[in-house]
Amino acid sequence: MPRTLTAKIGPSILNADLSRLSEESQRLLDCGADFLHLDVMDGHFVPNLTFGHPLVKCLRNKIKNAFFETHMMVSNPDQWIEPMADAGVNQYTFHVEPVEDVPAVCRKVQEAGMKVGVALKPGTPVDVVANYIDLTDMVLVMTVEPGFGGQKFMGSMMEKVLWLRKNYPTLDIEVDGGVGPNTIQDCAKAGANMIVSGTAVIGASNPEKVISSLRNTINCALEKI
Repeated sequence: MPRTLTAKIGPSILNADLSRLSEESQRLLDCGADFLHLDVMDGHFVPNLTFGHPLVKCLRNKIKNAFFETHMMVSNPDQWIEPMADAGVNQYTFHVEPVEDVPAVCRKVQEAGMKVGVALKPGTPVDVVANYIDLTDMVLVMTVEPGFGGQKFMGSMMEKVLWLRKNYPTLDIEVDGGVGPNTIQDCAKAGANMIVSGTAVIGASNPEKVISSLRNTINCALEKI
């Protein structure tokens, strides 16, 4: 029986009050978030610096059951696989651009007990994933340049999502960057089903309403696909 795709909404906690991270994260989950998207930046692959596995482990100690995805914007993703697995991460999403042997990293992530996500910067051709799609659980199409929150959504990236959905009908396809109520229709029509939204959810007066609206838009489009 073919796998049924559903919408999954994962707020990025990058724009949350990091001094109150567990409370902010729990609030988002209570508002209906399906998973938490944790942006890990090393100050090298991207110019910004956020947090590492010690903070993720502390968060896991406070929030026992939520699905954690770490988006590893780092130059050496191989280095952090074991620490993030130990910290309780469920899905390890890493960028293919700095990696010489992507299948080897995918296998290490699997062996560590985590799901595999591969992320593509805007300038990276989408068809590179054909070389290792059988080792991945999800492909993340960045709709901004990775490194900072609050950037403008790049609609041209929807061509990548369309290509992925056409070639891999049951694949989880994630979009991240500038995604919110004003851009969700484009993502939905292209076939994305995993939605990362930072500013639009965190900064909303009613995050629950925004999350519900994003989910409904995606699920309606998936039914048509």
